[in-house]
Amino acid sequence: MIKVNQKPDSPLDHKTECLILPCPEEKKPDGTLKNIDETLNGAITSAFKSKRFTGKSNQTLLLNSTGSLKADNLLLVGVGKAKDVNTETICKAAATAVKLAEGSNFKSASVYLNDSCFDKIAKGPDYGELAGAVAEGAGLALYHFDEYKSRDKKDDPPNRLQKLTLIPATKTRQATLAKSITRAEKIVDAVHAARDLVSHPGNTATPTYLANHAKKMARKSKITCKVLGKKEMEKLGMGALLGVSRGSNEPPALIVLEYFGAAKSKAPTVIVGKGVTFDTGGISLKPGAGMDEMKMDMSGAAATLGALQGIADLKLKINVVGIVAAAENMPDGLAIKPGDILKSMSGKTIEVLNTDAEGRLVLADALTYAQRYKPKEVIDLATLTGAVLMALGHQAAAVIGTNPAMIKRLKESGDATGERVWELPLWEEFEKAAKSDIADLKNIASPGVGAGSSMGAAFLKAFAGDQPWTHIDIAGTAWGYDKPYIPKGPSGYGVRLLVHYLEQTKH
Repeated sequence: MIKVNQKPDSPLDHKTECLILPCPEEKKPDGTLKNIDETLNGAITSAFKSKRFTGKSNQTLLLNSTGSLKADNLLLVGVGKAKDVNTETICKAAATAVKLAEGSNFKSASVYLNDSCFDKIAKGPDYGELAGAVAEGAGLALYHFDEYKSRDKKDDPPNRLQKLTLIPATKTRQATLAKSITRAEKIVDAVHAARDLVSHPGNTATPTYLANHAKKMARKSKITCKVLGKKEMEKLGMGALLGVSRGSNEPPALIVLEYFGAAKSKAPTVIVGKGVTFDTGGISLKPGAGMDEMKMDMSGAAATLGALQGIADLKLKINVVGIVAAAENMPDGLAIKPGDILKSMSGKTIEVLNTDAEGRLVLADALTYAQRYKPKEVIDLATLTGAVLMALGHQAAAVIGTNPAMIKRLKESGDATGERVWELPLWEEFEKAAKSDIADLKNIASPGVGAGSSMGAAFLKAFAGDQPWTHIDIAGTAWGYDKPYIPKGPSGYGVRLLVHYLEQTKH
């Protein structure tokens, strides 16, 4: 992860390979940018006049300073209209700029926290939030996963941006900036940890691997970890989770992480993550094309583990329990078949009509287990349905639940972090459609019902308990989520959303 520090300095006198200036959309250079333009003999004014640069969101202009500045190069990055600047626009702009800097083979860069962006905003986030968004956007954008690439020891290491310096406009900003950088680094580290878990192939990131990762993380943090294996699950009657894992040689794991940052008498928020480490679809086999991406079917688990890491690192004064239902869905001779009936931990029976609707099965037992904590609220995250892609594409996750106030707060956190959620309905008709003729429930609706995402949530509601509960379907946002600070592949979606949500939680 890139090292971020700060140094109060004048942008005209600051020595760096690349000086990055976030710029609002204007007709001509203003403020600090105007002073730099004069030093560069009007080069920036010329770019504005020719419309090579106008400050539109994520627009860039790289100039060699030709010795006129202490900085070797100047990189302007647009943030759009000043009145519309928020943490998300700054996060995207910072990501765009550092990726260009790294692509230009710079080893270090500096960002001047331009007064035009950070001091002249009448409404919106404060200086610390915007400055933190620079560090967060840069750190998230410069994620690399090279673990499986061979490299000749004689070769030079890959060109990477190694150091980023933030330059506050005044020395009075230093304390605020230090706090913002520290928070951003912890958030970025947690997101990177989640992305790493999803990036690993299925032959590495097995349920046992997830369990061992959770144990290591717990040892480093103020977290208690316990892992339930097959025998413990059998004693508890977790027939749904065990049913999914039956076709695999990889043993399942129920991973439980307990973080107590407040008095233990305070009811915790419980986060439940779907951890299907590879999903072939089971007997209801998926098509071969694109099946390699099904290593990402444990993205809910990765987000849960990453969120717990972030919460612990930030020492939030709340109680949170993370539960990961980990299994592999394979089609061998012992695998469950369409038409089989499973008995869940809750005692409810489930008719399995499609073995590729396995996520709701593993979550059913995990949600039931969550009731042991008498939680104040429960949130589950899962790459649950392809239907959510039809509804929302890759731009937002679906949020479906029983408590409007909880959903409202999640939407606010989604807007604040750029990890947006959009509410879909949970109508009585969907719950009726989840009923089976020969068991209590069936894991998919009859043909013609449609509304796949809401149907998945309707099934889960039967196991969610009476406390406020929200289901977040991240099938469209966990992978292929197109933003400047998200690399190709896993996004780590959910970590920032949950941490922000829990930071606002009052006990």
